[in-house]
Amino acid sequence: MVTGDASYIKKINRSIIISKIIEHGMISRADLAKITGLNKATISVQVSEMLKEELIFETQLEHKNLGRRPFMLSINENAGYALGIDLDQETISFNLSNLLGKEVSSKCISINTSDYEEIEALLLEHIMSFQDQCAHSSYGLVGVVIGIHGIVNKDEKIFFVPHHQWRNVDLKKGLEEKTGIPIYIENNANLCSFAEKVFKHHQSDNLLSVTLYSGIGLGIIVNGETLKGHHGYAGEIGHMIIMPDGIRCKCGNAGCWEQYASEASFMKQLCKTAQSEVLTYEEIANLIDKADSQIMNDLDKYINYLAIGVNNIINLYNPETLIINSELLQLFPETEEKIKTKLHSSVGHFSRLLISDFGNKACIMGACALAIQYFFCISDLCLTVE
Repeated sequence: MVTGDASYIKKINRSIIISKIIEHGMISRADLAKITGLNKATISVQVSEMLKEELIFETQLEHKNLGRRPFMLSINENAGYALGIDLDQETISFNLSNLLGKEVSSKCISINTSDYEEIEALLLEHIMSFQDQCAHSSYGLVGVVIGIHGIVNKDEKIFFVPHHQWRNVDLKKGLEEKTGIPIYIENNANLCSFAEKVFKHHQSDNLLSVTLYSGIGLGIIVNGETLKGHHGYAGEIGHMIIMPDGIRCKCGNAGCWEQYASEASFMKQLCKTAQSEVLTYEEIANLIDKADSQIMNDLDKYINYLAIGVNNIINLYNPETLIINSELLQLFPETEEKIKTKLHSSVGHFSRLLISDFGNKACIMGACALAIQYFFCISDLCLTVE
C-alpha cells in the first residue's frame, strides 16, 4: 500500500492529471474524474491551481445540444520551452520545442575539434542564445537534455566518449553553474528509444531502438522503463564483438559490431565503391535509382553484418518492437524485409521490426520529450508528431 503525507499525495494527483490532459489534448473536468478515479473536488482544486500558474488553459466548446457547454482543459503549450541537443562526432544539433514537443526552431553546427573545453564553450553559447529566445514565456527554458554518443553513468557524468576520447567529465555541473538552467545528460540511444515510445509506439512497453550513425547504440525499454544497468552503461551494443581479431575499434577492442554495421562504416564502403571521397544521401539515392549493381552488392554485405547483431539482440531481449534508426537505410527499398530474411533463428522472437521514421532527429526529439517529462514531474508522457 502506498502511503505518504498530504503534499506527496497532492503531487501524485497533479502528475496524473497533467499526464491525462497531455494524452487527450482537450478534456473536461468530469472526464478527468472518470479516467483518473479522483473525486471532483480534488480535480477542481488542482485545475484551479494550474490555471493560476498558467500551465493549462480552458476553452468552452460550442455545441447545439441543450444544457451547459463544457469547459475543456488543455496544456498551455507555449508557457515554456524544452531544448534537446545531440552531441555527435562532427556535429551538434539543437531542437527547441514547446511543452507538447512541437518543434519551434532547430539548428545544426559543425565541429572540427574534440577539445572538451571548446565544445563546452560552444554548448554554453548556444544554450544561452536559446534561453534568450524563450525569455518572453512564463517559464522560459524549462530544461536542457544533451544526448551523448558514449557512456553516461547514473549520476549523469560522462564516463567515456570514444570518438572524442573524453573520460570522466562532468558536463552537467559545468553548464548548470553557468546557465542556471536544469541540465540533463543522457545516452543518445536511450533518447532515441524514448522518442519512439513517447511520440509513436505509445502502447509498446518492450521496445528496443538500434541507432546506426557514427557508432551503434541500443536504447532498451522493458516494462515501460528505460533499462540502464547497474552503473548506467547498458546498451553499448556497438562494442559487441562479431569478428574476432577484426578491425580495431576506438574502445580498445577489435572486431566490434559498429566497425562493420554502423552507418559511418557503410558510408566508407560506399565511397570506396563509388570512388568518391564523400557521398551525400542525395547522391546515394541517385545511385540506387540507377540500380547500381556494386552499390546494391555493398548493401547485401552490410545487411549480413547488421543481421548478425540484430539476431543477437532479439535472442537477448525478445522485444515486442525493434526499431532500427538509420537515415541511410531509409533510402534503400524493402530494407526491412531484407533484414528479416536474414533472421533465421528458431529461438529468436519479436513482434515488429521497423525502420524508424524519425531518422537522425530521434535523439533531439527524445531529449525535448525528456526535458518536458522532468518539468511536469510525470511518469508517463504521450505526445504526437505533427
